[in-house]
Amino acid sequence: QVHLVESGGGSVQAGGSLRLSCVASGYTFRSSCMGWFRQAPGKEREGVAAIARDGTTIYSESVKGRFTISRDNAKNTLYLQMNSLKPEDTAMYYCAAVPGVVVAGWCPKGDSMYSYWGQGTQVTVSS
Repeated sequence: QVHLVESGGGSVQAGGSLRLSCVASGYTFRSSCMGWFRQAPGKEREGVAAIARDGTTIYSESVKGRFTISRDNAKNTLYLQMNSLKPEDTAMYYCAAVPGVVVAGWCPKGDSMYSYWGQGTQVTVSS
């Protein structure tokens, strides 16, 4: 059974930092594209960052230069280091996986191909 469990969310002031973690089990983590998504109340879910099997990363323009996605295949864990947080970063953050990726540097655009999702961790940034 597949599990993705996020942690590390919380409440911080603007300018602060948080590090999210996502521990995966039940599938071959190292062969997956992994992504972080977020959804604020009343808004659509949006992609934040993704990391391919070979470590290739992509970021949304809104977080580029502030957030860093990384993975530790030995620990089946995905991370999101979030610095210089802004109130508009407030959202529920989810990790997600595209399993069985053949092309090492590939991650899909959008969220439709992500098969596995975690339950989310709340991030709240106050001004």
